[in-house]
Amino acid sequence: MVKVGILGAAGYTGGELIRLLLNHPGAEIVFANSESNAGNPVADVHEGLLGESDLRFTAEMPFDAVDVLFFCFGHGKSEQFLREHNIPDHVRIIDLAQDFRVNSQSGLHDESRQEIKNYELPIMNWIYGLPELNREDIRKARCVANPGCFATAIQLGLLPLAAAGLLTSDISVNAITGSTGAGVKPAATTHFSWRTGNLSIYKPFRHQHLAEIRQSLTQLQPGFSASIDFIPYRGDFPRGIFCTELIRLNEDISEDAVADLYRQFYADAAFTHYIDRDIDLKQVVNTNKALVHIEKYENKLLVTSIIDNLLKGASGQALQNMNLMFGLPEDTGLRLKPTAF
Repeated sequence: MVKVGILGAAGYTGGELIRLLLNHPGAEIVFANSESNAGNPVADVHEGLLGESDLRFTAEMPFDAVDVLFFCFGHGKSEQFLREHNIPDHVRIIDLAQDFRVNSQSGLHDESRQEIKNYELPIMNWIYGLPELNREDIRKARCVANPGCFATAIQLGLLPLAAAGLLTSDISVNAITGSTGAGVKPAATTHFSWRTGNLSIYKPFRHQHLAEIRQSLTQLQPGFSASIDFIPYRGDFPRGIFCTELIRLNEDISEDAVADLYRQFYADAAFTHYIDRDIDLKQVVNTNKALVHIEKYENKLLVTSIIDNLLKGASGQALQNMNLMFGLPEDTGLRLKPTAF
């Protein structure tokens, strides 16, 4: 039985992890940490768990009692936490923030990395936790940096092309995300009265997930240097990411041949599937699945990729990584039905 500690357990990702772990046959939650909610029932905050558990939040962090820690902090706080706390060597870490996703040796800009106080940061080898890319490294890892939600959806749409060396021209990406992607803390652009029936863009061309996307594509296609023109949208729905990528192909390759590249690349993937017809968001919401579809017109390739931002884009993928790290079947605790109607 894998003993689990959750830090920052009162947010959306913490709540989703608790929901999944309560039904995981190979894991047990030892503690769910939240200083601001210490002593309160978890179901007082995550009301979807009413009647499911009598677990309470705690301010305590008994590291010696767990096998793995999930960091569900806001971005930038994981690095600070590691500077200020000693984590026993036997404890594995899965960080859902962006602090350690980009290799410091990659030369790519990562806005999340900051010098925080003057505490020494422990030497840790962080593995980028996208199973479709780094499955075997994740199995052996002590520390895993869970990918970003937009980054997951976009990469899963592009990785087979990078593996075939086909990303030679600029890539145009449009992706729309649900309001939970902004986190649990209210903000002007998350209020129901503003968000519902509304649509807006944010951080065009400069979204923080671009660095990790480029890092992964370069891993499969060394020398990749094309521009990724990414326009993110705020959607008026709570969960999910719907992403389209437009790629101009410089090679004469048929649509069937490209589709075969996707089928072969994801043949052994537990949750990512190439689909030969149009896909829609309700097919993945409340699941850890990613669905990918392509259409080719002349030399232009349109890729559609979709995920649930809180599951395959965050907590579900984190649990998938935990399963890999502890030798469990990859889909344990993640056989979830979509909210398709």
